[in-house]
Amino acid sequence: MTEWVTLYPQTSEPLREEVDLYVASPLWMELRAYLEKELHAASRVEYSRCGMEPGWNVKFKQGGRSLCTVYMRRGYVTAMVSIGAREENAAQLVLLACAAYTREVYQHTAASRMGRWLMLDVTSPEVLADVKALVNLRAKKVSNQT
Repeated sequence: MTEWVTLYPQTSEPLREEVDLYVASPLWMELRAYLEKELHAASRVEYSRCGMEPGWNVKFKQGGRSLCTVYMRRGYVTAMVSIGAREENAAQLVLLACAAYTREVYQHTAASRMGRWLMLDVTSPEVLADVKALVNLRAKKVSNQT
């Protein structure tokens, strides 16, 4: 199986259809539709040179602020959701209703002055629901600032 970063090097930006075909997951389609239609987030394919996760990803922004970044995998996506220091208390309440996997990722993600960057593999409807709930915290923060 050819990896995403090999299929689409920096000089070859993938089309939205190519992203969808590579991932081939209804959970990805539902997440994207939710972010774009329900939260009115703008999506943009961007190239990252980050050593941990190089390659093309999809960033979702609302009001110019990041809601989440999605990394392509074959059969699923990994959603990076940032929980800022001001969102910690609300996030901990949301996490009470989240899947054990999501709570475990949160507990094992170190907090920094920039917050916690949760890398969640969207491989089940439960994790998809968790990502939506956590992104909603970001969306509320963004809408309160505009």
